[in-house]
Amino acid sequence: MPGRRPGATSGGKRGIVRRVKSEARSGLEAWGEASLPAPRVTRGLGVMGVIGPGAIILGLSIGSGEWLIGPAAFVKYGLSLLWVTSVAVFLQTILNTELMRYTLYTGEPAVTGFMRTRPSSTFWAWFYTILYFLHVGWPAWAANAAGAFFFLFYKKLPGGGDAWAVYLLGVGAFLGCVVILLFGRRIERTLEILNWVLVVAILGGMTFLCLLFFAPRIWLAALVGYFGFDLRSGEFSFIPAGADWFLIGAFAAYSGAGGVSNLMLSNWARDKGFGMGKTVGYIPAAVGGHKVKLAHTGNVFPLTEENLATWKQWWRIVGIDQWGVFFAGALLGMGLPAILYSIFIQPGRDIRDLAIAAELAGAVGARGGALLAGLVALMSAWVLFKTQLDNVEGMVRALPDILWTGSKRIRGWRGGDVRLIYYGLLVLTVVWGMIALQLARPIILLQMAANIAGAVMVISALHILYINVTLLPRALRPPMWRRVALVGMAVFYGFFVHLW
Repeated sequence: MPGRRPGATSGGKRGIVRRVKSEARSGLEAWGEASLPAPRVTRGLGVMGVIGPGAIILGLSIGSGEWLIGPAAFVKYGLSLLWVTSVAVFLQTILNTELMRYTLYTGEPAVTGFMRTRPSSTFWAWFYTILYFLHVGWPAWAANAAGAFFFLFYKKLPGGGDAWAVYLLGVGAFLGCVVILLFGRRIERTLEILNWVLVVAILGGMTFLCLLFFAPRIWLAALVGYFGFDLRSGEFSFIPAGADWFLIGAFAAYSGAGGVSNLMLSNWARDKGFGMGKTVGYIPAAVGGHKVKLAHTGNVFPLTEENLATWKQWWRIVGIDQWGVFFAGALLGMGLPAILYSIFIQPGRDIRDLAIAAELAGAVGARGGALLAGLVALMSAWVLFKTQLDNVEGMVRALPDILWTGSKRIRGWRGGDVRLIYYGLLVLTVVWGMIALQLARPIILLQMAANIAGAVMVISALHILYINVTLLPRALRPPMWRRVALVGMAVFYGFFVHLW
């Protein structure tokens, strides 16, 4: 029964009105109600078929932060900055699980939950649409990937005279992302497969190179750097002297995923069918997919003993997906490139130029030959290309969800096929991308996006805390330590936002 308070056993009409006012007070429709679907068997390796969103966001996180911005900071200031990654990844994992908590209970993406708060759903729809655009509306990842593609094609680092060739390669990379999103049955599944390939290949490749050019002191410096200890000076060093806060703020935001990239996680969890996401549908691909009914409002479940037992099973899956895949992988994903760049790049350099994506390849090639240089350049191109793919897909997935939820007219347009909204926005994104690629140097676009991501983290940490302690029933609300962690996250990122 739509609007009924889940788990209520008394209170009659008065209880019903209270629940409707709580979730629908901003103008959205009240939740429906259904039983919580049970997950598939998760014993042993069977869990690999159930998890998935963690692999997508890990693949996204092993991108510009780990491959470009983080290494630029480490080369310039040293490996003691890895403490920022330790704190950031821990806090982001808390945020991710809280985003998924809301989706497990309602089947809705977290941004829809944000739209259920005052002052109105329209206000928050526009607010988060602007944040999505400011953070991932820039094709900065394709632009930077172009430097690595240039190295692969021309066997040299790009210079100032190669700007037009790099631009064209950036355009090609950006359009390649669009082509991939046209095919498959379920877009989330396509991304999941690609990211598992990326995670295994990239982490495996970096581990191989770190062992091939093994430098014990640098490995030790990275290990103690996770705790803020500078092996060179023999003391803790948390903030470098004369820090470039535009770079450090970007590094903090992109340690892990960062910004709206974390918010996308709940959309992917919904489409994967986590919890009540199984009851609301998903966004299918344009080619190979079939029309699927996507509900514009979520469903919640009554708090029966059976449903609560099933909830614990889902929460265990969320834990494996986030702590076992994202948390562990994100720490490793920042540490391995840090070691590689520290081995090959002279300390103190500022590598933020047109060739940044190919700097490591050039340095490896000077010591290990053309074959290894090509391997590193290929890894760099794939990492950045894949990050661009995830960001393009995530943005044009989130905005249709916002429009689909907020407008009855859009839901009824052309027979209610959500693919028309999704791919219409994808076309607009492509047009804007062609323009944005010429507005500034690729690394400037990337640092700008990353610093905006830091501001998004401040806002989203407090917003998910608010909806999870006001809209969810008491039995499913986060414990106090998680609430404190979310407030701490807002303070942590607020510090860097203030400084830049």
